Parts: sequence; structure tokens; C-alpha cells
Amino acid sequence: MMSSSEVKLGEYLNGSPKIAYFSMEIGINERIPTYSGGLGVLAGDTLKSCADLNIPIVGVTLLSENGYFYQKIDEHGQQIELPYKFNVDDFLKPLPTTVTVNIEGRDVIVRIWYFTVKGINGYIVPVFFLDTNVEGNDEWDRSLTKYLYGGDNKYRLAQEIILGVGGVRAIHELGYQNIDKYHMNEGHAAFGTLELFKKFKSIDAVRQQCVFTTHTPVAAGHDQFDLNLARSMIGDLLPEEILQDITFDNRLNMTRLALLFSNYVNGVAKKHGEVSRLMFPGYEINTITNGVNTQRWVSDPFHRLFDARMPCWQSDPFVLRSAFGIDKQEIWNAHMEAKRTLIDFVNNRYNIGMNYDYFTMGFARRQTPYKRPDLLISDPERLRHISETVGPIQIIYAGKAHPKDYAGKDIIKKIISAKNNIGGNIKIVYIHNYDITIGKMLTAGVDLWVNTPRRPMEASGTSGMKSAHNGVPQFSTLDGWWIEGRIENITGWAIGSRKSNEKQSDDDADRKDLYDKLENVIIPKFYNDRDNWIRTMRSCIAINASFFNTNRMMQQYVLNAYFI
Repeated sequence: MMSSSEVKLGEYLNGSPKIAYFSMEIGINERIPTYSGGLGVLAGDTLKSCADLNIPIVGVTLLSENGYFYQKIDEHGQQIELPYKFNVDDFLKPLPTTVTVNIEGRDVIVRIWYFTVKGINGYIVPVFFLDTNVEGNDEWDRSLTKYLYGGDNKYRLAQEIILGVGGVRAIHELGYQNIDKYHMNEGHAAFGTLELFKKFKSIDAVRQQCVFTTHTPVAAGHDQFDLNLARSMIGDLLPEEILQDITFDNRLNMTRLALLFSNYVNGVAKKHGEVSRLMFPGYEINTITNGVNTQRWVSDPFHRLFDARMPCWQSDPFVLRSAFGIDKQEIWNAHMEAKRTLIDFVNNRYNIGMNYDYFTMGFARRQTPYKRPDLLISDPERLRHISETVGPIQIIYAGKAHPKDYAGKDIIKKIISAKNNIGGNIKIVYIHNYDITIGKMLTAGVDLWVNTPRRPMEASGTSGMKSAHNGVPQFSTLDGWWIEGRIENITGWAIGSRKSNEKQSDDDADRKDLYDKLENVIIPKFYNDRDNWIRTMRSCIAINASFFNTNRMMQQYVLNAYFI
């Protein structure tokens, strides 16, 4: 390991970065478990594409040295949360630089670790991890960067002070003096605007430097803190003159804080932009639809196929548009190689005897009620009938519930119960401790990706984009990105209402439509019209993967948000 005294500024000062990107979680590497799910993985994909595109950016996040949590599931479906053991020194390098932040009147020392992301042309994007587990801090302060989204409101507020205030101070202390834009990936980093306001003494001056991306249309997803608690924690850094703009019912709203100080604000899908404008009237909220990093999510079999048939796809994912010219048998052969890898993994770990040739559906994401993970298994008799009369079905589930989301935990129990009791020729497995590595196998190896959010509660969703990069069609509620990406029977299928102005999903109507389409359209096409099925797979790559990627997304940020 390189000691801190051996670290040279030149190793992580890459020219003259112009953008600082703040995210509470960044899933930058499969072996660094400092992410919980979609938000963090998107942040990692974003920085990877920045490295590929030579975008002058640095990433800032928290260390979260015990990870989110390691998930076990017992035979009754009870989720058990354990600390995630990984050796920070194996992956990150410590820097000699420290900064301090004031929390409850105490100076808390923040140490900085870094990780380098190398692009396809060798361009380096540094990512800085903030750590308070430092000698000199008291025991509670040392714990503040141990657990991602851990603890109570006081703990979370302290974490957001470290990310926002500590992150801005760290960037400046490290020598980045020419930052033009501070990009907040969600409101967790919004306290950084107060550090900038302290420096510039002008709301307009701070606005010219701040970009804010909001990721949730769910009110509970916007962090709020009791104003008295916030005052006691952050002290005089919270100006009295802006309180009326950033508080409601005596609570500090982190999204409103970010909105107040940002010149450019965006949602992450066109529908999400509409919903966000209704949630926060009076603010101009634009839209840049999410994507995924193409290199990262294309499986090895398709990587080789694309190399042979579409040179330059790695540097320019729009080239995937020419996938229409790939022979369908080559598409199927690559898919079956990825599918065998997944089925072998499942059978070796769970001894369930899944079959390579059976129609296999995947559902993997955060387990929470609005995503309706149990909709697919909510009518076991109908599902059994389809499997026995149309063709055998296999279902692979995965995903974590937040430790305090008891309704989400109950859904996992319900899925495990269905797995044990559904009977017939249906095989169901629930993969524990879902992570990036498992996500890559799943999105590439299943035959159909299923997504059932209760609309309009899905801001974007990205797992279906990952499946599209591997020729796997999606079957989903028309919400988030799928409103833009779905062409019926060409790139996948919609579940439920097609009316864009319909505000809420109808569970019964969605259930009926889901089973009707599986029985009458999707599974018959898979078993009886393989040529057309592969044509749909090829369309997923050519139409969806060529657009819904972070290279396109970051080009839009550069043009619309950063250099304006």
C-alpha cells in the first residue's frame, strides 16, 4: 500500500477540473460496497463515462466503511443485516490532506481517500471519499462515515454536513481552485451551498455555480430535518434570511435548499420532470433522462460480439444503432452464453435445478412497496396455469429492503413464501445480497426483465437499460424511462394503462394485464416464434442501448448544465 506521505498531488490533479460531483453514494467498483442501489450505481456510471469522454470532473462521496449492509435471508424470508467487511486500504489511497467541519459546536476532522477512474483513452477522473474515523474525533463523530444511510435523523444530518460542507472544503483544500460547477446528485449534498454562500455572500453568485439533479417523485424521498435540530447541528452556517425559502412546517427541506441555490435543476426522465415541477412549483426544472455506462453493463459474450461487428461501440455507444445488421443467431448465441452463466451461478449457490431453456424472468431492485415486487407472484394459480399450458417459467428475484422499511421486508417474506409454496413446474429463487456483480449477471442472463412500479413513483429506473444493452427486453409499467424507451412488441411491453395523464396505477388492472400478456403474447412468442423474439432482442440493443447510456447523458449535462 502507498503511504500518505508518498502520494503526490500530480497523481490526482488531472489538468484543471471544472466540475465537482457530489453524491452520498458512488458505486464505482464491484468490490467497494459503498452504495445501496440505483443512485450510487448511476453515480459510478456517470463518472466512468466522464473518464471516457475526457470531462474535467472530480467525484466526492462518503467512505461508508461498513458499506450499506450485507444481506442474509433466512428460511422464513427474514432479512438479516450485517456490516459489510472490506479492507479500505486494498482499494483506496489515503491523502495527507484533512479538513474540519463544525457539528454541534465541535470541530470534526475529515480525512480524504481517493480512487482513480481511468477512461478508455487513459483520462483520469479522481473520486474522493470522506472519512471521520480519525484519531482526535470523539466516538460518535468517528462513526459518522461508517454506515451508508445509517442511524437516526441526527446521524443522517451530520452525514450531510460532512458531504456538503466537508466536500466543498476538501475540494478547495486539495487545490481545485477553478471549479465552475458544483453538481449535487440529490439533495444530500445541499449544505455545500451554504459553504459557498459563506464565501460569496450572494445567492446569485452561488446559483451560477450550482447544478442540482433530483431523483425522486416520492415526498418521503426528500430529506427533511427539524429546524431546531438543524440549527443546533450546523450553527451559524445556516443564514436566517433564507429560512422562509427552504423550510416548511418548521422543517428544513434539503431539496428546497438545493433548488434555491441552483441555476440548473433537472429530473431524470421526462415524466419525472413533469412530476417534479408539480411538487416544486415556481422552479424551472429541466429533464435529462438517465442512462447506464455501456462498457460496464455489456456482458462478456456481447462485448466480444460487438467488438467483432461494431468497432468503436465502446467510445461511441450510438454505434449500437447498427446492431440491426447483426445476424440473429449470433445475438441468440451470445444471450445463451450469458444465460448459462447466470443459471449455473443460481444452481451452484441454491441447488434449485433451473433449466437453460426455460423462460426466465428477472426482478431485482430495492424491495419497497411502491415497486410492487410481489405483483408478478400475486396470483399463483394463474401463474401455474400459464407455466403448465404455455411453457415452463423460472423467476429470479434479488434486492435489499432498507433496514427500517418493514413493509419492504414483509414483501421479501411473501416472495420466499411463494417460492416455497407455488408448486407446479415453476422454479423461483431469491438471490441474497444483491450487488453490482449479481446485477450484471442478472440483467444479461434472464430472458425478460420485469419492473412493476406504481406510477408515477418511479423517477427513472435504470435496470431495464442494463438489460437492453444485453438484448433483454423489458416488461414494465409505463413510468420513468420506459415511457420514452418502450415500443410495444419491438423493445418490450407495457404493463397496465397507456394513458400518460392517468395519475396512479390500478393494482388489479395491472395484475390482469401482466398475466394476460405473459400468457397470450410474451411467453408464446418466446417458445413458438423464436425468430421474432430475437428480432425484439436486437431492437433493444439498436434502439434503447444506443440512446439510454451515460455517454449521451453526460453530453447533455455538458451542453445544458455545465458549460452555459
